[in-house]
Amino acid sequence: MKILVTGGAGFIGGNFIHYLLRTHREDSIICLDKLTYAGRMETLGEALDDPRLAFVQGDIADREMVFQLFQTEQPEAVVNFAAESHVDRSIADPALFLTTNILGTGVLLDACREYGARRFHQVSTDEVYGDLPLDRPDLFFTEETPLHTSSPYSASKAAADLLVLSYFRTYGLPVTISRCSNNYGPYQFPEKLIPLMILNALADKPLPVYGTGENVRDWLHVEDHCVAIDRILQDGKAGEIYNIGGHNERANLEVVKTILHALGKPESLIQFVADRPGHDRRYAIDPAKAGRELHWRPQIRFEEGIEETIRWYLEHPNW
Repeated sequence: MKILVTGGAGFIGGNFIHYLLRTHREDSIICLDKLTYAGRMETLGEALDDPRLAFVQGDIADREMVFQLFQTEQPEAVVNFAAESHVDRSIADPALFLTTNILGTGVLLDACREYGARRFHQVSTDEVYGDLPLDRPDLFFTEETPLHTSSPYSASKAAADLLVLSYFRTYGLPVTISRCSNNYGPYQFPEKLIPLMILNALADKPLPVYGTGENVRDWLHVEDHCVAIDRILQDGKAGEIYNIGGHNERANLEVVKTILHALGKPESLIQFVADRPGHDRRYAIDPAKAGRELHWRPQIRFEEGIEETIRWYLEHPNW
């Protein structure tokens, strides 16, 4: 199969390309990436030497470029990782998120229709569901949970999801959507919680924690996420949404203390800062549907995954 991976020089997209090259030796891959601050060629590294991978620099919102690429390469499947994804940045500049996350997705969908792609997969987020109360650990997001967004970022992703589903209903385009919890692992840009805390701790800089650090996230190792997307491409049903979660809920403060302990750094480096506007309290995913239909379950426990991730950053200081 020839697969177009958009946003493939980013954190999750890059890991997915490494995963495909490792596990699907018969596939060829086109990586399309705009190379913004979070999309870096270093993420692909030695994969760029593999003849099965072609790299194209470009913006998914550039209709002429995208259509030309589809005409030339004729991809059979598209996996759309390309997105602006940092909530703080979306609060500062919502327009950029609307352009990439909504209009760019629309361009890709139109190209898939025009050139007959057999599958379009949209990589989304659990943030489209809003949040859950901290005092109700029995509640989880399911695929039927109503959309209730809290930031321009999550609103743009929810809008893209609805657009994707409309192309299935109106045009019969074979689409799938996955909504994942917070990813962590190698190659993550150091604006996100885990790599930022690791790098600040290594430099003995303050570790900024929003509010009281009680906000809870469900942590999913990026390798588990890659396996889930692969299963969706192989066995997922067109028109369906699949929630992908790690069953690894942790308060932000607990995550930060875990990192400090692993690095032998004092908790006095923690610096509580003013909370973010509209900060979601708790995310928790029920991935039972993926278990039933795709036979997928997360394999990497947070205790193991965070140790491996810290070790990767220690071994890659230039990152």
